Amino acid sequence: MNLEQILAQHASEAVASLYGRHLSGDELQVQHTRKEFEGDFTIVVFPLLKISKQSPEATATAIGDYLHENCVEIERYNVVKGFLNLTVAGAVWLEFLATTVFDGQYGKKPVAKDARVKMIEYSSPNTNKPLHLGHIRNNLLGYSLAKILEAAGNRIVKVNLVNDRGIHICKSMLAWQKWGNGETPETSGKKGDHLVGDYYVKFDVEYRAEIARLVQQGTDREEAARKSPLMREAQEMLRRWEAKDPETVALWEKMNEWVYEGFDVTYKRLGVDFDRTYYESQTYLQGKEIVAEGVKKGVFYRKEDDGSVWVNLTADGLDEKLLLRSDGTSVYITQDIGTACRRFEEYGMDEMIYVVGNEQNYHFQVLSLILGKLGYPWANSLKHMSYGMVELPEGKMKSREGTVVDADDLMDEMVKTARRTSHELGKLDELSDEDADRIVGSIGLGALKYFMLKVDPKKNMLFDPKESIDFNGKTGPFIQYTHARICSVLRKAADNGIDLHAGINAGVKLNGKEISLIRAVYDFPETVREAACTLSPALIANYVYELAKEYNQFYHDYSILKEEDAHIRQFRVLLSGYTAQVIRTALDLLGIDAPERM
Repeated sequence: MNLEQILAQHASEAVASLYGRHLSGDELQVQHTRKEFEGDFTIVVFPLLKISKQSPEATATAIGDYLHENCVEIERYNVVKGFLNLTVAGAVWLEFLATTVFDGQYGKKPVAKDARVKMIEYSSPNTNKPLHLGHIRNNLLGYSLAKILEAAGNRIVKVNLVNDRGIHICKSMLAWQKWGNGETPETSGKKGDHLVGDYYVKFDVEYRAEIARLVQQGTDREEAARKSPLMREAQEMLRRWEAKDPETVALWEKMNEWVYEGFDVTYKRLGVDFDRTYYESQTYLQGKEIVAEGVKKGVFYRKEDDGSVWVNLTADGLDEKLLLRSDGTSVYITQDIGTACRRFEEYGMDEMIYVVGNEQNYHFQVLSLILGKLGYPWANSLKHMSYGMVELPEGKMKSREGTVVDADDLMDEMVKTARRTSHELGKLDELSDEDADRIVGSIGLGALKYFMLKVDPKKNMLFDPKESIDFNGKTGPFIQYTHARICSVLRKAADNGIDLHAGINAGVKLNGKEISLIRAVYDFPETVREAACTLSPALIANYVYELAKEYNQFYHDYSILKEEDAHIRQFRVLLSGYTAQVIRTALDLLGIDAPERM
């Protein structure tokens, strides 16, 4: 039972004693006291006024008097209108530390055998280009969400869906076929995903030039786009691929393999992984079969003029949605239907969470409706973790124009910036080259990850690489440095013969900073729970920053190793160790390293 539950129980006893009414748990609201007021926890008394038949202030005061007189947990209280602010006794905070095991599992729930199974899809790249800045946010959100949901006691399956078919893939294939001269990753010295991405850009350059020539010859621009020989060749290549033409399939397999090898390098460096990878090329046919069955059942309809297949969702407040083109080729929703069905067949999960940008909100609303109309009982268990777009100070990115910020290049730049900043601050002076390389790698990627994750996922964000590596700002390096600082304190304590595993003396008198730090440590499990409920890694990111800031204020105001009272010195060392453990666990939930030296 946590402190909130204990206080709610005592408050319920107070109401029963004062007003003769026994309350259920949801009739009492116990929440954290807002920072601008004194207190640790607040009881909102407005719902109790019908029972007390007194003013909010009188009701709060009466309950406060009762709790102060009858509950050893309460040291004092104050009333602000209808809010009863309670200050917990220092002995209670000491008991919390003394009875809590800080072993790296604090804040996490064990995953039971009958735990809910949640599948999380993230990354979902196309095989016509390398991963870019937008993919970085997607991967970091998905991976962190998986770790948070697992920490909340769920069984997690992390999946990737590779979009390895479609007209965009054929554009890269056709461009390489026309202008590649047999170039490979080995002969070019490029990662495979970069090489294929170059030919995607090459296609667009040639396509635009072709349209410009047709317009110059007097053709309307829209008609020129339709008549473009290059685009028609790409569309014909897609038809040959769907017809399993051996030569087309062989080229597709070869170029996709280049891309997969490149992706694997990027994923490993970014620190994300998957339990299962699905490929659109393997699921779209199942989707087409399900759509055909839906036509037979009257769920979908076929247009007489061109044979395309649609679903009418106007009765659901939406519009009509294309499921199969007139030439029989599938669209994105088709393969999503097939993929969803295959996943539920294989895993039977309780929930399917798609980590996809907010521009896809409508798409996933439609997907859930379609699956429901097809009679799948799990259709409502699909969730869309919607996130905003990432922009740079220079503006938006466009893949086909080659203006995308490449994920590999960005990680390289972040590490270079971390090295330069660390060197200027003298943080690498006493390190070997090997240690320096390892630490600047952790700092650079930690800065990138934290900056991406600290923003509410639903919001668009502006990523500023320079701002993200400020050792004194709300950044990953600031938190990492705080962890390294605590580790330094612990090393020195051990060198001075202080037992890092000794108990806490119950007679230690706590000051305000110490209580604030303990309270912040106490809040971690609830933060994990709330982050899991709201699908928001930002809650963990902002929590661990506030914890690090709280520790630095404590470190600045009070001596630790030079404290003369042995019991207080021992307590502060142990509190430092507990804080480091929580920082380390919180950073791990964000996929960020916690260096012990910086």
